Amino acid sequence: MSDDQRDQNPTEPAAQAEPAAQAPGPTGPEPEPIPFFGTTWVNHDGGYALRRAGAAIGSLVTAVAAALLLRLSYEGLEIGNVGPFLSISVVVLFAIASAIAFVKTWDSFSRRPAPSSDEAALKGLKVIGFIGSLIAYFLRCLAEAPGEKLRRAEYERALADFARRRSSRTGNPAARRPKRKK
Repeated sequence: MSDDQRDQNPTEPAAQAEPAAQAPGPTGPEPEPIPFFGTTWVNHDGGYALRRAGAAIGSLVTAVAAALLLRLSYEGLEIGNVGPFLSISVVVLFAIASAIAFVKTWDSFSRRPAPSSDEAALKGLKVIGFIGSLIAYFLRCLAEAPGEKLRRAEYERALADFARRRSSRTGNPAARRPKRKK
């Protein structure tokens, strides 16, 4: 028997009985994972602080690299002698797109977009202003995992609702006496 086959076929009967020993009932709501953080935001465990620091540094480094790339692109326009109107237009376009992307990204950390919102229409603008999104992500990582506050409020509300539903159940409904007729 190879090692792989031994790993798949445990010889101890206790290892086989463990999954059956768990309660079949619901265990409660599960927290929603955050990209790069998973569910470590719930208890701030599993390297949460390192992940936050890594995400902050990564987004800042990416934003700086993107700014340098845009600077090289602007210098290419200057070398190409395209004229002041186009050069200024490109700078203004990226500045406005970055500002809008920053605001939309920052708002997305505190509230969910409405299903009929204009978020889909602004995706292209957010792609152009990606530096604004990266800066918003960096700034939010300094305080918490991006979107943690929103997900924590939703998770705590779901836990409270689950506890309320579980506590209102008393006994076996099949064992109740029928209501008396008047």
